[in-house]
Amino acid sequence: MGDVTYIASVVAAYWFVSISMVYLNKVLMSSEGISISAPLFITWFQCVVTAIICWTAGKVSETLQNRSSRLPVTQEDDSKVHQSSFFSQFPKAEYKSGIGRKIFPLSVVFVGMITFNNLCLKWVEVSFYNVARSLTIVFNVVLSRIVLGTPTSPRTLLCLCIVILGFFLGANGEVNFSFKGTVAGIFSSLFVSLNSIFTKKVLPAVDNDHWKLTFYNNVNAIILFMPLMAYYETETLSNAMAVQFVSPIFWGAMMVAGCFGFSIGIVTVLQIKATSPLSHNISGTAKAAVQSMMAFYIWKNPATIMGVAGMFVVLGGSLLYTVVKMKEGSRKTAGSK
Repeated sequence: MGDVTYIASVVAAYWFVSISMVYLNKVLMSSEGISISAPLFITWFQCVVTAIICWTAGKVSETLQNRSSRLPVTQEDDSKVHQSSFFSQFPKAEYKSGIGRKIFPLSVVFVGMITFNNLCLKWVEVSFYNVARSLTIVFNVVLSRIVLGTPTSPRTLLCLCIVILGFFLGANGEVNFSFKGTVAGIFSSLFVSLNSIFTKKVLPAVDNDHWKLTFYNNVNAIILFMPLMAYYETETLSNAMAVQFVSPIFWGAMMVAGCFGFSIGIVTVLQIKATSPLSHNISGTAKAAVQSMMAFYIWKNPATIMGVAGMFVVLGGSLLYTVVKMKEGSRKTAGSK
């Protein structure tokens, strides 16, 4: 029963953090009185928060490790505290320019991914957000075919056709359809696919350490965002000096959103470890459905039969794709033995 309770709490944490992050970013992007029309600045600030948390966690980890190494042999059990602590997963907090340059191509893709993701969220209804960004698996298959030469099975193609059908159904059924928001969603999907390819390519540069890559990626992103903010958002940020920038509510929301951005990485890993990759994807699909349905109530987004049908067709196609890829992977593993 303890295992069931733990799994349920991890899944609940994943749902809470993921849904809250989307809703809070929507508030920061487009809610009158709180938001600021500077999506690049908001995204940049979240990168700053993530980098600071990674650096702080790394320092705590280093301190605990140094402390445990000085313990006498008779206190061997106490010296295991660091290995079993939450902070043990974080590497030493340092930035080396040579490694930073190797990570830079991924960071460019990362900036494109989170920028278009937030622009999509700013311009489309929350209920349509998952549909607008639903073409990620299509780009995954296409890029894998072009870049890696990975063959595509008929079942995979069927799943892609279902997702594409759902995308067009959802777009046609959207009452407050935003063309630029949908285009941003498509570009976000493209950059998500590129991000996964580049991540695999540069992970060896950081000893295959996920948190070290997160730290380097966000530090690089902080630098990359600065000229973009200076060019596109200087006037907006200047006007916000006497309004949002003196509002504790605005900064509180910004800090919480930044912490959620960091936390989603933790709860995602916890959910995969507590369940399985397939169960994680099923949970993510169910979460997306609940997130969209709740948006109809919270944001009063108008719903149509075609729009709702498109959303569930997309989610169904995505889930089916996950099952197909898992079965194909299992067959390859069995065949290689």
